[in-house]
Amino acid sequence: MARLATSGPANIIVSRAPSGTKPVIAQMFEWTWDSIAAECTNFLGPAGYGFVQASPAQEHITGTQWWTDYQPVSYTITSKRGNRSQYQNMINACHAAGVGVVADTIFNHMAGIDSGSGVAGSSFTHYVYPGIYQYQDFHHCGLEPGDDIVNYDNAVEVQTCELVNLADLATDTEYVRSRLAQYANDLLSLGVDGLRLDAAKHMPPADIANIVSRFSRQPYITQEVIFGSGEPITPAMFTSIGDVQEFRYTSTIQDAFSSSGISGLQNLDNRGWVSGTGANVFVSNHDTERNGASLNANSPSNTYTLAHVFSLAHPYGTPSVLSSYSGFTDADAGAPNGGAGTCSGNSGSNGWLCQHRWSAIAGMVGFRNNVGAAALTNWVSPSSQQIAFGRGSLGFVAINNADSAWTATFSTSLLPGSYCDVVGGAASAGSCTGSSYTVAVGGTFTATVAARSAIALHTGALGSGSGGSSGGSGSSGTVSMLFSEYATTVYGENIFLVGSLPQLGSWNPSSAIPLSSASYPTWTATVDLPGSTAFEYKFIRINGGSVSWESDPNRMLTTPPSGTQSTSSSWR
Repeated sequence: MARLATSGPANIIVSRAPSGTKPVIAQMFEWTWDSIAAECTNFLGPAGYGFVQASPAQEHITGTQWWTDYQPVSYTITSKRGNRSQYQNMINACHAAGVGVVADTIFNHMAGIDSGSGVAGSSFTHYVYPGIYQYQDFHHCGLEPGDDIVNYDNAVEVQTCELVNLADLATDTEYVRSRLAQYANDLLSLGVDGLRLDAAKHMPPADIANIVSRFSRQPYITQEVIFGSGEPITPAMFTSIGDVQEFRYTSTIQDAFSSSGISGLQNLDNRGWVSGTGANVFVSNHDTERNGASLNANSPSNTYTLAHVFSLAHPYGTPSVLSSYSGFTDADAGAPNGGAGTCSGNSGSNGWLCQHRWSAIAGMVGFRNNVGAAALTNWVSPSSQQIAFGRGSLGFVAINNADSAWTATFSTSLLPGSYCDVVGGAASAGSCTGSSYTVAVGGTFTATVAARSAIALHTGALGSGSGGSSGGSGSSGTVSMLFSEYATTVYGENIFLVGSLPQLGSWNPSSAIPLSSASYPTWTATVDLPGSTAFEYKFIRINGGSVSWESDPNRMLTTPPSGTQSTSSSWR
């Protein structure tokens, strides 16, 4: 949707959120253009994602590190991700799948090294980019060239000095403004639907507004403005231009799911943040998953997945979902597999995590699309780590971030019927691949939400499956389940099994099932489980008091009605 700005420069049309009924953005970090094109067709479009955010398109410095993409040397559309033709093909393929494209763009700066050549062969020195920029087109901090920002309490310094030696463009000058608008219009001519403005905080809002006013058409805009308490540059200064990425949301979610409790997350529009109608929010992005400023795929106790369930269920902000790779623990590591993103089923492969495919996250994308702008209703919170709420008469979610199961009769505004739990499965032709819950006349249903788990129901996913309104298994017997996990270990380290069922410790590591090392490096355990029951589980390493979890997503299985079953896997 677009509307006229209520403040700021006249005649600027502001896109407040991605248009249409599919607002969720998948940030496909470091994916090549060809692999994004394929993923739009194969998964993102069918799953209901509205937009894909692609890494920067322009030519950048050479190097395998991920951050080289954020050091441009020209506006030629050739990067490690692919060339102009491949970028155009990606846009076309995504559009054909019903997915818009948000381009990550860098208006604030050029490269941060003294000289070199870009990935397309363009040569440069720190302040001379032949045919594009010369020395006079950059800020020089009023002191001497190369001065970095030191004092973040000085707004002029933050917006005219260099961010870690990155050559700071003089966005207050006519030539630089026109050249940046020329680049943006080139992207728009290829069909991009939105722009992420990297390092927007480091440019005066008036400069950005002037550049945006020169666009050939108005795309969706989201701006990176990382706010530190007490700093003079605030996110509110940028809201007349477009959405602002609200990093205070990200840190609050991290704190709530990690320690302080999720019961205080009901009203997020009363905290002095950017209004939810102008905020772009995420559980993590490519920076925060590396620097500890958010939850990440290695966070314990399923908190990362549960936080996404919350983010996609709660009405505050336009949500983005990061899809990245497992090597982020190395702060510099570039993309695996040559940048070609690959997924397998509801998980990743070849070093990729593919969070956008995780069952709970993909299921909640459909939830978000279905509930739209419906109001938050029926909020309950019996403890600091347990919440449930509805979205009008269209959806209802219960999140249990505690270490014990939560059994309750929930009051909802849903119509009577049988609903699929889209966290644990999906709806297909009137049946559910996971559990289903029956909502009675009056909107009530009874369920047991396993420890460190969630359930979500919405009117776009009706059907019958395993389980029922009581949240029970509907089992007809007991299943003897053999778990086998291939894992090499060091002295003193052992492998344990933990999961969503009480028989698997209800996600509590202190109640985890020890595996036998008799067939090392394959570890085994046999556990009696209820029949006809869907459950989630992981393997953990315990060495003394230290616990290490497998990476997300959770493993998922459904037991047969009775008898025996076995499963084998390798540590990930």
